Amino acid sequence: MTTVPFPPWPAVPPAHGAVLLRSVRAGDAAMARELSTDAYLPTIGTLPPNADEAAALAWVERQQQRYADNVGFSFTIAEAATDTAIGHCGLWLGELSAGRASAGYAIVPSARGKGRATEALIALTRFAWSIEQLHRISLYIELWNVGSIRTAERAGYHAEGLLRSYQLIGGVRRDMLLYAAVRP
Repeated sequence: MTTVPFPPWPAVPPAHGAVLLRSVRAGDAAMARELSTDAYLPTIGTLPPNADEAAALAWVERQQQRYADNVGFSFTIAEAATDTAIGHCGLWLGELSAGRASAGYAIVPSARGKGRATEALIALTRFAWSIEQLHRISLYIELWNVGSIRTAERAGYHAEGLLRSYQLIGGVRRDMLLYAAVRP
């Protein structure tokens, strides 16, 4: 497989609607703590449930390291008008040499229901298409997660199928829906 150069960090923060995607900062630990109160999110990532300040800061530091480690782009989702952190999203480039990436997103419970996840996914996807080698972005969503399915569809992603027993979540093999966007 051919190695491709890792893309540069965006000179201008990706944005759409009322959100912008910016680098993760130490001050985002409060956002991480709120994300950690969601029953589901800690089962699919490295943020522990009900994180204290130290655990939230450790999570922030891991997110800051993702780009340096050539894993991908880890962004804080912020309200464009106030720079208030309301969530997190990432573009993971482990298969960049094959033209593929995966993405994920999460909004803090207090900011849900306003379309911010959709706006963030649109901004993330537009940024992704600025990466010349990238041709496909995949999302993996559990069947019950209607909010995430709606977010994906509103952001222009299409359902491609069911991946049976695809991912270990909370100690249980889970089926995942595959949604994808391809370069226009």
